[in-house]
Amino acid sequence: MSAVGGAFGGNRGLRPVPPEKGIFPLDHMHLCDLEKIEYLNCLKTAGHQSEKCRLFSKKYLQCRMEKNLMAKQDLGELGFKESNVETPGGKITDRVDNQDQ
Repeated sequence: MSAVGGAFGGNRGLRPVPPEKGIFPLDHMHLCDLEKIEYLNCLKTAGHQSEKCRLFSKKYLQCRMEKNLMAKQDLGELGFKESNVETPGGKITDRVDNQDQ
């Protein structure tokens, strides 16, 4: 029997490789907990219709990028598109549109 893999498997002494795109570190330091909680609360109140919570999703991804928990990337590449929309009350707000539609 060979002990190449060590007691719990895996090769000792090999350097780990960085994660591939789409895989990112967990938020062990809870740096983006507020954004995560806002998004999850929105999902609960919206009946898990994620389209209604896109603004919170965007804020969460922005926080992760700012805290180096994921690679910085243009939000347009992640499905977000910025546009100014006038609401019925005349107030101009930022609206997040789905770029694919």
